Amino acid sequence: MRGLDELLARGRAAARGLQRERIRLYRPGAGGIDWETGEENPADGATLFEGPARVKPAAHVGEEVDAGEANVTLRDYVVSLDWDTPALPQRPQVGDRIEVLESPEARMVGLQLWVTGVGYGSTATAWRIGAEDRQ
Repeated sequence: MRGLDELLARGRAAARGLQRERIRLYRPGAGGIDWETGEENPADGATLFEGPARVKPAAHVGEEVDAGEANVTLRDYVVSLDWDTPALPQRPQVGDRIEVLESPEARMVGLQLWVTGVGYGSTATAWRIGAEDRQ
């Protein structure tokens, strides 16, 4: 196992070096619609994590779907956190949100993603979260 542990340590250090974005992973609150004004009332949610991450597209194509009366294009992303990230106050779940706060790619700042899945593994080099952009 010593050889595997050394290999994983090198892989995890390399993955950490690719984390060029800063994100906020949060669980949205129970906002709603103000029926008098017709505007959405955002509710503060619980921040689960804020820190460095790698955000990259999983594919360069999107899937168009109907959402109510509008067409929406779904684009898949993989968000990688440091494998050694401490346990979060709550495990991320489908529907949680990720916001890109900082990035050397200025067009990514403000990107809003929806968590679609979370992977765990003892031989992974990073903690990977599946997400999608719903535009």
